[in-house]
Amino acid sequence: MRNNTKQIYVGDVPVGGTSPITVQSMTNTITSDIKSTVEQILRLESYGCDISRSAINSIDDALAIPEIKKNTHIPIIADIQFDYRLALEAVKNGADCLRINPGNIGSKDRVKEVVNCCKEYNTPIRIGVNSGSIHQKFIDKYKGVNSDSLVYSCLDQVEYLESLGFTNMKLALKSSDVNMTIESYKKIAKLTDYPLHVGITEAGPKSTGIIKSSVGIGSLLSQGIGDTIRVSLTAPPEEEVIVGREILKSLKLRTEGINIISCPTCSRTKIDLIRIVELAEKKLKSINKNLTVAVMGCVVNGPGEAKEADIGITGGNGEGLIFKKGKIIKKVPEEELLNELLKEIEKM
Repeated sequence: MRNNTKQIYVGDVPVGGTSPITVQSMTNTITSDIKSTVEQILRLESYGCDISRSAINSIDDALAIPEIKKNTHIPIIADIQFDYRLALEAVKNGADCLRINPGNIGSKDRVKEVVNCCKEYNTPIRIGVNSGSIHQKFIDKYKGVNSDSLVYSCLDQVEYLESLGFTNMKLALKSSDVNMTIESYKKIAKLTDYPLHVGITEAGPKSTGIIKSSVGIGSLLSQGIGDTIRVSLTAPPEEEVIVGREILKSLKLRTEGINIISCPTCSRTKIDLIRIVELAEKKLKSINKNLTVAVMGCVVNGPGEAKEADIGITGGNGEGLIFKKGKIIKKVPEEELLNELLKEIEKM
């Protein structure tokens, strides 16, 4: 069962409540370089990104938001660090959400000014706290950086915004420590019903980051915790979207796009299965059909073990079979297997 959270809107995308769990990523361009930023967001869109985020490091970055929005199709979150004036300019220029850590924005008066601006423009705020930005008083109180100091540092900021009459927010408590992140989200999910943005911060290079993010994000989602996710990788941003969508698909929380299943190969495999799977993955990424496609090395695994797949191929000695729902429909030479599979998928 999914946790019952409030629903807010980031642009026209609902977050929380019963709305689909969304996938986010963050641009790595200079935001004021409008051409590069737009190109990157459009690329993220093509991979199924629901919400984008961009760092606002200057007034020029904030002033670029209207033109970026005019040429893209998904909401844009303005990521603000330290300078409250940039938050004000981002909201006034149409940011669909602010990502701030109120603790580093400055005095309470400055936070209040940002909140009042967000009220006026009906702009939600994502309060982001990570293990490197916990207020010292909570580190002292809870004896270090841990799930308690993370949770209560976040709630302290939530309570201040609530005292200003502001509740249009979502929360994030991230650590590079997977266990601490899981524990933190489990605790805060019992203490508040604000929607939760889930991720493992600074997860690392692609291979390591995918593992940490899959374990951390997947564990929380499987317990009903999480309304929007970002996979943080030291890799091109679209890789984050690909992994995020696969995490959701693996838990059947989103179903858009092809789900590929394939066997690990063994001595029974007589076709170049690894190459075929790599090519299939590239060619099927752009097909937005809710299908499970099996790519198997021998008749033991397919269509036997893969009989529940909508369609699939299985290898023989230099040739292969194409099957649908476990029933063989044709035999083709190995070099034609993938093209024939794609043709059959197009018909479906």
